[in-house]
Amino acid sequence: MAKPLAVVTRRWPASVEARLADAFDVRLNADDHPFSADELRAALTDADALCATVTDDLSAEVLSVSGRTRIIANFGVGVNHIALGAARAQGIAVTNTPDVLTECTADLAMALLLMSARRAGEGERELRAGKWSGWRPTHLTGTRVWGKTLGVVGMGRIGIATARRAHQGFGMRILCFNRSRVSGTVLGDLAAEQLDSLDALLPQVDFLSLHCPANPESHHLIDAARLARMRPSAHLINTARGSVVDEAALAEALRQGVIAGAGLDVYEAEPEVHPALAGLRNAVLLPHMGSGTDATREAMGMRVLDNLKAFFAGQKPPDLCD
Repeated sequence: MAKPLAVVTRRWPASVEARLADAFDVRLNADDHPFSADELRAALTDADALCATVTDDLSAEVLSVSGRTRIIANFGVGVNHIALGAARAQGIAVTNTPDVLTECTADLAMALLLMSARRAGEGERELRAGKWSGWRPTHLTGTRVWGKTLGVVGMGRIGIATARRAHQGFGMRILCFNRSRVSGTVLGDLAAEQLDSLDALLPQVDFLSLHCPANPESHHLIDAARLARMRPSAHLINTARGSVVDEAALAEALRQGVIAGAGLDVYEAEPEVHPALAGLRNAVLLPHMGSGTDATREAMGMRVLDNLKAFFAGQKPPDLCD
């Protein structure tokens, strides 16, 4: 009996690609280029399974082809790059990879927070450029993190993990905003307070960390008006999705000193970064590294494999996006 054909749109960890090849007839992306819309349509036409990533724009137009694909197994948690309604209309199941990237993404959120607060990006650039003249009392003084207030927007797994690091590791006070009520046990463990509105949260925090999904309601959730509600000493951290922040408004706020700094790992038009952000000394910019550890990327791939095996065995995939 022929194995199902799975097209993998980007290079995955070698161990995962080997396991996929054992279980399925696999077509790999040898040179790791981003698939064009035509390549995605061709894959949907030919393959039983499309193993996709965040770089694949699976729009309603792309998904309109009458193809062979029965499942899109996404390598990642967010599926905002997939038109879920169009996939359902075509009878295509969609899965993702929750849980396994929580801790590493929370680690990176804290890394960005610390880098922005302590001006670490500025310091490294100065040193590498040979411009450091030595220690002096007023050089690159930043913001103390210990005991400050962190606002968390989106208290899912990653938001909670970030809050735990901030509270337990840095003695930070935790305030949060979430669309639904957060468990009293979670709030109690973190000595956290849930506020009823984002606008009430913003003026009270020294650091704001975004962990909400990308959807129409969260598009430009942080815009010029909301940046203006933050303290001039505050820092914005985004490891969620780029569309949550109006990048043009953020760049202007950083330039004018409306807020003190920002640490970003995600962008509205990846891999492009808003040109006004790139030249700002008070913006720490990383290239979407949230889940970027060997162990996490391998675990994400194995989660995809579990979903595919369940689907082709006639079972409900454990991570089906309903």
